[in-house]
Amino acid sequence: MPQAAAHILVPLFILSLIRDFFKKKNGKKFSLHYVLIGGIAGIIPDLDIVAFWVLAFFGYAIQEVHRTFMHTIFIPLIFIIMGFLFMLSNLKIGRHKLKLSAIFFLLAFGSFFHLLLDAILAGSIMPFYPISYLSVGLDLFGLFPKSLEEIAAPSLDAGLLIIYIIYLELRHKISDFI
Repeated sequence: MPQAAAHILVPLFILSLIRDFFKKKNGKKFSLHYVLIGGIAGIIPDLDIVAFWVLAFFGYAIQEVHRTFMHTIFIPLIFIIMGFLFMLSNLKIGRHKLKLSAIFFLLAFGSFFHLLLDAILAGSIMPFYPISYLSVGLDLFGLFPKSLEEIAAPSLDAGLLIIYIIYLELRHKISDFI
């Protein structure tokens, strides 16, 4: 299964590219705070692991909790609905005046990419659980020989982090801040 770093870095990197594209294309502001929120949202579906820590005391196994409710398409869908509801109010929060609607859309974005990564790389997900037990996934990590399967996720994390740091240096000259 992809680890937390990959779940954060993939939406973070994609949102960074989107931010740079919009800034270059029409000069509009797309706050780095939004990029951060979208990246962190990439771990929302794994909050079911926290639930497992509690439910384990009541005899539940990890397979009964992880990749069930929180790994469904309903989680991003709820955030999208909330985003549209708050779009009407144009409510802004925090000292950076972030639009609440945008925050909900970014939560949807990050959590959707989590589901996508899990389905593509590690096993499968049940996108419509508990309505349907349909399971979808490619399990690309499972194609590796057993000796490499254990290091696939940490290697992905390391590679993504290196790529993101190189991107930040080339595009934003982060070495100027060191």
